[in-house]
Amino acid sequence: MEKYIIKTEQIDAWLKRIIESVPRVLAPVSSGTKTEFRRIKSPEEVNNKSLTTTVSAKAAAFPPVETLFKYQKDGKDTTLTEDSFDKYPETVLWHARSCDAMGFSPLSAIFDWDYKDNIYDERRNKLTIVTFACNQSDECCFCTSVGGGPGNVEGSDIQLTMLNATDTLVEVMTEKGQKLVALLPDIFQPLSEEVDKEAVLAKIPVQFTKEEIKEHVSNAFDSPVWKRQSARCLGCGACAFVCPTCACFDIQEDAHGNHGRRLRCWDACGFSLFTQHTSGYNPRPTQATRWRQRILHKFSYMPERLGVYGCTGCGRCSRACPVDMNLQEHLISIANSNHE
Repeated sequence: MEKYIIKTEQIDAWLKRIIESVPRVLAPVSSGTKTEFRRIKSPEEVNNKSLTTTVSAKAAAFPPVETLFKYQKDGKDTTLTEDSFDKYPETVLWHARSCDAMGFSPLSAIFDWDYKDNIYDERRNKLTIVTFACNQSDECCFCTSVGGGPGNVEGSDIQLTMLNATDTLVEVMTEKGQKLVALLPDIFQPLSEEVDKEAVLAKIPVQFTKEEIKEHVSNAFDSPVWKRQSARCLGCGACAFVCPTCACFDIQEDAHGNHGRRLRCWDACGFSLFTQHTSGYNPRPTQATRWRQRILHKFSYMPERLGVYGCTGCGRCSRACPVDMNLQEHLISIANSNHE
């Protein structure tokens, strides 16, 4: 890791050079009450004061809808055409948060589990992540309880931490990060003495550990807790769509006579039709069984099968839920009870 100090007032000049040099730069942009990662053309478009975006950054590598291949039928013959990877632009994800960067590890584990998903991998390989450490948090943040933190650098290529009104700490973790620094090297001064990064970060108390959750839920398949916690769940899927680690998808056909496309679209295990069979049988017929699947998948199945947990503590699901299904509160309840 390389560490530098940059004058805060020079960050926009660096971002401007990045925009001029990289085909696509995504950053938090506000519209009304929502802040989303959008393509920017100037530093002035960025909302530098947003705590988090409404939706996570996963779409940079796993879009809501993407073409897997196109087909053309000619009599009995069918020609398949895959999109060229050259169409995927080099991308900088600017002003992401630690919980965003941390989310790409579970995504990569899912998409490269038993089969290498070249489409996801190509997008991810062309993505450079610049995170800004969190100097503030809200009541929905619980990253420290799942192994993260407001200044966690896991998954980041570069992380910036605002030390004061004039100075910003720059930590460069990867070769991708070094290439961005090289675009305007004169504004980066080597760190001459250690700084107390933790002193300026948001204070987010640890409420539980992910290992505690795994221990409690692994043997709680038939527990009544799932019915109690899911009593007001609408099954709307908002939590999955804003989550940085949810990777459920459906395959849809966009057919037009003798030609068409095969599409991959975001889906959610909380939807009532997600596991319904053609026969009409549904092995998860209630919202309680679907809520159980969501929690067990993130805190039991994924660590057992993939060696990663499916939650970064960003709190987006709780902010987005229309009926206040607060995940942090539910996890605290699970950690503090045996639910026999």
